[in-house]
Amino acid sequence: MGTGMLLSSEDLGFMIEGIFSFQIGDHTLWITTSHICTLIVLLTLIIFSFFAKGAIKKGADVPGVFQNIVELIVELLDKMVSSTMGWSAYKFRNYIGTIFIFILFSNISGLFGLRPPTADYGVTFPLGVLTFTLITVCKFKYQKPIGVLKGLCDPWPFWLPINLIGDFAVPISLSLRLFANVLSGTVMMALVYGLLKVVAYAWPAVLHVYFDMFSGAIQTYVFCMLTMTYISDAVGDEVKA
Repeated sequence: MGTGMLLSSEDLGFMIEGIFSFQIGDHTLWITTSHICTLIVLLTLIIFSFFAKGAIKKGADVPGVFQNIVELIVELLDKMVSSTMGWSAYKFRNYIGTIFIFILFSNISGLFGLRPPTADYGVTFPLGVLTFTLITVCKFKYQKPIGVLKGLCDPWPFWLPINLIGDFAVPISLSLRLFANVLSGTVMMALVYGLLKVVAYAWPAVLHVYFDMFSGAIQTYVFCMLTMTYISDAVGDEVKA
């Protein structure tokens, strides 16, 4: 298979491509462009977090530009979570902040020539499953099993199968929404570079601003907002910390 990973590569395609493979028993496992791009995003965030931690720990009285940026990011994320989740925000802000930053950086990585990791359903589906697991744990923790059963039987007991389907559809809907929107932008940019490679030099930057930055930020916000809404419903308004 090809080894193209960058949007600026000459043999551009929007499909996931294998880079190298290895054998485990009778199975062949591939390291793909999604693995590499995800690793690049993760390493970037890890390096950024180390510098951010150092800047916050030293905490100058007159903060520099980097410290101001870090504090602004934290304040904005805290405000977003607290305005949506209320009293329970402090319990989930680390999780929401983490997935927000990861998804946002993944979505805008196309600006730097990478194939966005979130354009791979193998990346977005685990995010949906992780959120679904947290929602389920919160339901059993705060509503107790009897409360969960009552909720599944609401408004009538024969609605139990429908409510179960609705619950299990959460990770699928979350992951598919993010995946489809990011993939569509990736496909559009691939077509632009593939069909107009001779003249596609500067003007596609406008499309990158929309597909990678604007649409990427919107999809990040939507994913996190839905996550916070589901978790808030699972925790309930009557339960206090």
